[in-house]
Amino acid sequence: MKTIKMTILLSGLIGIMANASVTTAAHVNLNKYLGKWYEVASIPQYFQRQCVGNTMAEYSLSKSGRIKVVNSCETAKGRRSAALGRAEIVDSTTNSKLKVTFVKIFGYWVFAFGGDYWILDVAPDYSYALIGDPTTSYAWLLSRTPKVSKSIYVYAEAKFRSEGYNTCKILTSVQSGGISARIPLCKFVKTVNGEGN
Repeated sequence: MKTIKMTILLSGLIGIMANASVTTAAHVNLNKYLGKWYEVASIPQYFQRQCVGNTMAEYSLSKSGRIKVVNSCETAKGRRSAALGRAEIVDSTTNSKLKVTFVKIFGYWVFAFGGDYWILDVAPDYSYALIGDPTTSYAWLLSRTPKVSKSIYVYAEAKFRSEGYNTCKILTSVQSGGISARIPLCKFVKTVNGEGN
């Protein structure tokens, strides 16, 4: 019993510590946030292991009022791979904390198996957004276009770093018309600033 209580206590403390280290956008206008986004940098995830480039996310309102999620990418065989999911708002005050699930059982989306989707920052014109989670295990730099200015990479790297991320784990994403290689963001911004080779 003591072991169970200690495990629960430690889990709670870890959760509090994680939540305290990452902050989200003060407010997100979800209507402006909906639409197509291109992944221009991310921490590679196992569920994206089949992706070699041109990763995109599309968000729209579903009939239930939740957000319909369609994530897609190009595979090594040149095909598009897609995953369908749903997102729901966790913090309705800011709209910057959501839970996303790709698990559907008997026609119902199961958010108990979902993951945190925190909007850390979004451009005033909603041209780019920084996505993360309270544990700093997930990170995405999304853009409305497959190519973004170098200054956005520099800003994103600094913002992620200020939130406790190891930005060497965040890699630039391959996009047609954008960057053609996966480079650690910590190194990429140094070349942008003239500090690298």
